[in-house]
Amino acid sequence: MKKKIGFSIILIFAIILLFSSIIITNENEYKLVREFGKVQNVIDKPGISLIVPFIQTADTLPKEILLYDLAPSDVITMDKKTMISDSYVLWRITDPLKFAQSLNSSVTNAENRIDTVVYNALKNVISSNSQTEIINERDDKIAEAIMENLGNSMDQYGLTILAVETKRLDLPADNKSSVYQRMISERDKIAATYIAEGNSEAQVIKNTTDKEISISLSTAKAEAERIIAEGEAEYMKILAEAYADNSRTEFYSFVRSLDAAKSSLQGNNKTLILPADSPISQIFLGK
Repeated sequence: MKKKIGFSIILIFAIILLFSSIIITNENEYKLVREFGKVQNVIDKPGISLIVPFIQTADTLPKEILLYDLAPSDVITMDKKTMISDSYVLWRITDPLKFAQSLNSSVTNAENRIDTVVYNALKNVISSNSQTEIINERDDKIAEAIMENLGNSMDQYGLTILAVETKRLDLPADNKSSVYQRMISERDKIAATYIAEGNSEAQVIKNTTDKEISISLSTAKAEAERIIAEGEAEYMKILAEAYADNSRTEFYSFVRSLDAAKSSLQGNNKTLILPADSPISQIFLGK
C-alpha cells in the first residue's frame, strides 16, 4: 500500500512537472519566456515549446491588430476655435522584447502611451489649420497628417500604429449654429459674386451681339440701297433709250399715261374725267 501511495505521488508530481514544462503558443500571440523575471526567449511562431519548470515562466502578448478608442477631447484650431475630436487607433506589437522592456508587457501601459502621443499629434495637426479648413477637409487628409506627425515615435516601445481614424471632428453644440450661419453667409457672398460676374459677362456678350447685328443691318441696308440705286439707274437708262427711239416713244408714252390713270383711280370712285386734249383722251378717241 505504501508503495502504491508513493508511486501515485511520484506520478502526480511527474504530471505536474510535465505540464509546467510545456507551453502552447497560438497563432495570434507571442510567448515571453522569463527566468527569474528576465526575458530569456521570445516565441513568435505557433506550436508547443518546453521550459524549465519552477525556474522559467511564460507571459502572453497579443499578436493581432488591436483597437484603442480614445476618449473625446477638445482641440484648438489655428484661429483659436474649439472643436471636439473623437478618434480610435489601430496598432500592433511588432517587437515583443522591446515592448516588454519598455512597457513591462502591459497593454494598458501601451494604450496610455498611445493616448498621449496620438492626442499630441492630433492637437498639432488641428492647431496648424483654421476651423474652416478642418471642416472642409475632414477626410483622409487629416488622418494622413496625423500619421506623418507621429512618424516612428512608437518604435521605441516595440509597437506600430497602423492607422488613426476620426469618428467625429465637430463643433461644440453651442457653437454650431453661429458657425453654420457664418458659413452660409460666406457661401451667399461667393454665390452673389458669381452671379454678378455672370451678369457682367452676359451684358458684354449682349452688347457684342447687338453691335454685330447693327453692323449686319447697316451693311444689308447699304447693299439694298445700292441695288435699288442700280435698278433705278438701269430703269432711267432703259427709259432714256426708249425715248431716244421715235418708234418706241409713243408706246412708252401710252404705258406711262395708263400708269398715271391707274394711280389716280383711288377709293370707291372709279370715274376718270380727262380733258379732250389730254394724251389719254387722244388714245381713246383714236386721234
